[in-house]
Amino acid sequence: MAVDPRFFEALGPVSLGELARETGADCRGDTGRLIKSVGSAANAGSDEICYYDAKKPPEEGAVSSNAGACFIRADFADRLPEGVAALVCPFPRLAHALAARRLIRFRDWGDESRPHTPTSIHATARIAPTAHIGAGAAIGERTIVAPNAVIGPGVQIGRDCVIGANTSIQSALIGNSVKIYSGARIGEAGFGVMPGPGGAEDAPQYGRVILQDGVTIGANSCVDRGAFDDTILGENTKIDNLCQIAHNVVAGRNVLMASFAGISGSVTIGDGVHLGGRVGIADHVVIGDNAQIAASAGVFREIPSGETWGGVPARPVREWMREIAWLQKQTSRERRKT
Repeated sequence: MAVDPRFFEALGPVSLGELARETGADCRGDTGRLIKSVGSAANAGSDEICYYDAKKPPEEGAVSSNAGACFIRADFADRLPEGVAALVCPFPRLAHALAARRLIRFRDWGDESRPHTPTSIHATARIAPTAHIGAGAAIGERTIVAPNAVIGPGVQIGRDCVIGANTSIQSALIGNSVKIYSGARIGEAGFGVMPGPGGAEDAPQYGRVILQDGVTIGANSCVDRGAFDDTILGENTKIDNLCQIAHNVVAGRNVLMASFAGISGSVTIGDGVHLGGRVGIADHVVIGDNAQIAASAGVFREIPSGETWGGVPARPVREWMREIAWLQKQTSRERRKT
């Protein structure tokens, strides 16, 4: 999806030739072509630039045929769709991040050179005097914003919400009757790392957080914005205190998540899923509707709908309990021998 202008300011357009010079890439295409923004490989538009850094050649659809240009390693430069300019370089994702600095700029807390008067706050909303409301933010009817909360530029908050003390919210669209308790962090960049010539580099994140109606986020929990797509929590999902939800996670309706849960990037969680405390889920895993995961489980593969899993690595609960019973039997025999 396109970068949301409410959260990122456009700095372009910039020609492909100039982007190639600034990133050290070899441009194999029209150097005069103008690029306005960045996009993901699968969804980039004609005036957007993307990157492809997988270790195998791009399959059909991996790079959008509509993309204006793509940073890619030399081995796969001739495998791009027709009409997509190749910018050849050894570190495509890093080059893409460097190009993004010329094309867009994140609208952060300090964008206002002088105090401003927010104009999109409903008259019935209750805003603490020490709360900070960024330019372009909107707050709906009867919503409460507690002391020292920080609402970033462009954030949209619906009606009947509660925003707790010392929360920070950026790059987010929040529905009605949402509760975000004290110390929560919504829309931070999260943990994205990419290789560079000097070692690990922080990868920028261009997506948003969407909290649908009735969502609750517990105290000191974190919900990171997406890398390109959105991080989404569905209606009436309830997150306990001290949980971590990484970029591009999509959770369905009525998900319950107990404290200390950690959800890695691009996980998909179906409707009605229950997660016990300290559950950890590896990236890109899919959890089916109405599944249940026991406390402290470590999930590394898909869980089908309606099943209950536990253990590390997580497996169906009956299998897990049989293994525990067997281990207990073996250890008790050893004790009797000694």
